[in-house]
Order: sequence, then C-alpha cells, then structure tokens
Amino acid sequence: MVKNPNKMRQRAALAEHPFGTLKHRAGINHFLMRGLEKCGGEFGLMVLGYNFVRVINLLGVDFLRDYCVQRQKNKLKNSQYA
Repeated sequence: MVKNPNKMRQRAALAEHPFGTLKHRAGINHFLMRGLEKCGGEFGLMVLGYNFVRVINLLGVDFLRDYCVQRQKNKLKNSQYA
C-alpha cells in the first residue's frame, strides 16, 4: 500500500461499496456477532436475502411460484425411482 496508494482507493471503490450498500439496505451499521466466522455467517444471510430479493425483482413472483410448483411436481414423479 505504501508503494502504490492508488490501489487502496481502487479497492475502496470496488470492493467496499457492495458491503456498505448491503449493510445500509439492511439497516445495519455494525455486526451483531463477534468473531470472523459468526460475522461471516451473518453477512452470508444478509447477502442471501439481498440476492433473493433481486431474483424476485428480476424474474417476478409469478415466475418463481411457477418454478417452485414445477420443481415439486418433478420431485414427486422422480421419487418412485429413489
């Protein structure tokens, strides 16, 4: 970082922004847990929720519902082979 301070600015612009955005959207300004593993789990749940909302916004609730129904029908058909 001492040799190339612009790398830190670039990292802050590219990598830190998504973390801040996700935490801000969730209304969280600090982690509730302590420890890297627990904070990783907490952040993972936050990302899962964010991605799920994105899928719903991109594909629509009707598409997701129909997809889940279709998967359930396939599971019932294939259960006889298990």
